Amino acid sequence: MDLALARMFPDYSRSRLKEWILQGRVTVHGASRRPRDPVQEGELVELTVVAEAAVVSLPESIDIDVVYEDDDLLIINKPAGLVVHPGAGNTRGTLMNGLLHHAPQLATLPRAGIVHRLDKDTSGLLLVAKTLTAHTALVRQLAERRITRKYVAVCNGVLTGGGTVDAPIGRHPVDRKRMTVRDDGKPAITHYRVIERFASHTYIGVELETGRTHQIRVHLAHRRHPLVGDSTYGGRLALPAGAGDELIDALRRFRRQALHAQNLSFMHPRSGLPVNVSVDPPVDFLQLLQVLRHAAPAVKS
Repeated sequence: MDLALARMFPDYSRSRLKEWILQGRVTVHGASRRPRDPVQEGELVELTVVAEAAVVSLPESIDIDVVYEDDDLLIINKPAGLVVHPGAGNTRGTLMNGLLHHAPQLATLPRAGIVHRLDKDTSGLLLVAKTLTAHTALVRQLAERRITRKYVAVCNGVLTGGGTVDAPIGRHPVDRKRMTVRDDGKPAITHYRVIERFASHTYIGVELETGRTHQIRVHLAHRRHPLVGDSTYGGRLALPAGAGDELIDALRRFRRQALHAQNLSFMHPRSGLPVNVSVDPPVDFLQLLQVLRHAAPAVKS
């Protein structure tokens, strides 16, 4: 029955429809059914949709940089250091708290409408749905890999050219807060290209084909080119041989992964027209690039 409903009501996910069947919000000729019960041709199916709180979190007045907004969605330029979802030790002061203050109706949506996530110390674009219909459509686009997410990053070492990392990612067997490449992990594909090369670092563009936790950070570390500032996957700070004081100071002061979600492209869930949004990296990222260029002239790829 839930499969039939997913075809009849494409604005809602199959999992949500199944939940409504179990709650008795779906009837066939006035009678409740189970999710596994079949639906016959000609039967009258009625669905009662009731908005209810899906998020238990307090709204807070937090400064949010909204770069695009309409009745169906909004796009945030998240600063580094801002946690996206409340969790253990972070129940207040998160992006979700700010979103609930900005648009209270998001309380009825899963994860306050947040379609995908960014790590706390990653800056850049984040997509948020404002209606259940938009949320279902955008999550479906994400699952079908029809949302393009492009990043820029600075990694340690000099890459000779672009490439693809196709390596499954799963939870680290010992440190459960970390992810790692493992044979029994979930499929993960990352494409990267060289933008500029420096004496001991590379400025790269990265595009995700999948969206695993910490994917870019894990994959670049797997290639032995961890991101600058990433103590979780890059280990102790590595200072290049012969580096001057300015570069050493810049590397020591950059205490987060050098990763920025620069571009987001997808089809609008209502109009079907393409949406393409880009934002420049934040000041600390740009200052790091300037120091790298000054320390060793860049060679554009």
